[in-house]
Amino acid sequence: MSESVASLASLTTMRVGGHADRVLVARSRDELIERSIELWADGDDWLLLGGGSNTIVSDEGYPGPVLLARSEGIEVIDDPSLPANKVRVRVQAGQDWDSVVVTTLARGWGGLEALSGIPGCAGAAPMQNIGAYGCEIADVLVSIELLERDTEEVRMVSAEELAFGYRDSALKRRDLEGVVLSIDLVLTRGADGSASSAPVIFPQLAKALDVKLGAIVSGRDVRESVLSLRGSKGMVLDSADHDTWSAGSFFTNPIVSADFAKSLPADAPRFPMEPAPERPIAVPLEDAANLEAYLPPQPADRRVKLSAAWLIEHAGIKPGYRIPGSGAGVSTKHSLAITNRGSATAAEVAELARYITTRVQSEFGVLLVPEPNIYGLQL
Repeated sequence: MSESVASLASLTTMRVGGHADRVLVARSRDELIERSIELWADGDDWLLLGGGSNTIVSDEGYPGPVLLARSEGIEVIDDPSLPANKVRVRVQAGQDWDSVVVTTLARGWGGLEALSGIPGCAGAAPMQNIGAYGCEIADVLVSIELLERDTEEVRMVSAEELAFGYRDSALKRRDLEGVVLSIDLVLTRGADGSASSAPVIFPQLAKALDVKLGAIVSGRDVRESVLSLRGSKGMVLDSADHDTWSAGSFFTNPIVSADFAKSLPADAPRFPMEPAPERPIAVPLEDAANLEAYLPPQPADRRVKLSAAWLIEHAGIKPGYRIPGSGAGVSTKHSLAITNRGSATAAEVAELARYITTRVQSEFGVLLVPEPNIYGLQL
């Protein structure tokens, strides 16, 4: 492990943000455990950072230590409960995510191909339940290894306990607190040694592949198509392309009631959602007979996912939009990404985000929710 001082702009894909008090590097699982426990013992707030692809820090910097997870490794875990065509893979938290996709496809294991090109590290994947083109990490993740904040003990946490939702998890909601040390995935072995894809269920991807929805094709073909699609939207990191100086999609797609969705223009995209899974609840023993009072309220109707990109564009904010004089701008390729045009400050990124949020809320009555983790900025 090592220690240094660095600008958060150099550690995040948005390339904005001031300095941290200290930047610590954990290059192994054991170092990640040791350093995390030391920082908790100090009692100050600290920031765990992987690839910095989903993090924006203010121009004043972060007022505490930053710990970089750089533990790497991909290994097969023996699991007799799995059928012969499945393999359990353990990935260390600091492993670059796209390298995980490349490695698993090269070994003939399918299931991650639609998640190609997503920046960041493996440990962050369950936090946000990363997803793209019809696939989410929740589809293949079976457990994580978590260093618990309260006990400072390491335990395996099942996918069920993570209670995944759309870009959401128990980790993100802080129902579980700790440091992800590794993640376990169950992937599919190709019958002939080459990886086959999961069923293609995203219309845009099916069109790019020229296949019908539900088709199973070469995992490598899916990866190539996904990288092409992401690249056309500025969603594959390229230091020479300012459209990729971003945190990816800046806003999540809003989820609203079906009744509210009817109030939007007829051409607004709508995607019906499955009911959210019930979350476990704790009930005092003396109130066990009054269980109904503790159950979460049930939605009056089905939920519908909207397109944040459509809402932004139809609120009058087109790709390439910039507030005059600002170094931040909407991507020229995709209206859902706020980008650093080369000289942006964190304050300018926040100003543009507030402007977009205000326009969409004024036009459609929908409040957009930022997807990145944001520190020291008011949106």
